[in-house]
Amino acid sequence: MRKTKASTVALGGMMAALAVTIMCLGGLIPIATFVCPIMCMLLLRFVMNTCGVRIGWAWYGAVAILSLLLGPDKEAAAVFAALGYYPMLKPRLDRMKLGMVLKLALFNVVILAMYWVLIHLLGMDRIAAEYEELGTAMTMVTLLLGNLTFFMTDLVLGKQPRRRK
Repeated sequence: MRKTKASTVALGGMMAALAVTIMCLGGLIPIATFVCPIMCMLLLRFVMNTCGVRIGWAWYGAVAILSLLLGPDKEAAAVFAALGYYPMLKPRLDRMKLGMVLKLALFNVVILAMYWVLIHLLGMDRIAAEYEELGTAMTMVTLLLGNLTFFMTDLVLGKQPRRRK
């Protein structure tokens, strides 16, 4: 099959529909709040490799907006909106000397800012009550586990797909 502009846009649109479906299914299982955005990041990696970075940015924007509008789990949609672009930023960060430090700093700043916006600006008191109930120590453990998950996601995104012979 020939690769044309129309075919890459169509493939990007189909992958965006799949990603929005994944984000909408995230409301069914509590842990999916963090799993669905990661799955969508992996889809973005596929879209970038197949369709290019330009379609990747359009794809990310469409999926982020549609997830925020249609997704039942607004926290998962916010996580994707805050970090979903990471697969496109990763190659540049990998070329820097302090790449891993910058990646973890980016993750922590973005996640903390996202939760601050969700709690203080959007009034999602349910999230604040959830973390208040956990206590400071468990909230720090949750942040540490988030960093570990981000590190593992970074490793998975760094793997190159095998080519068929």
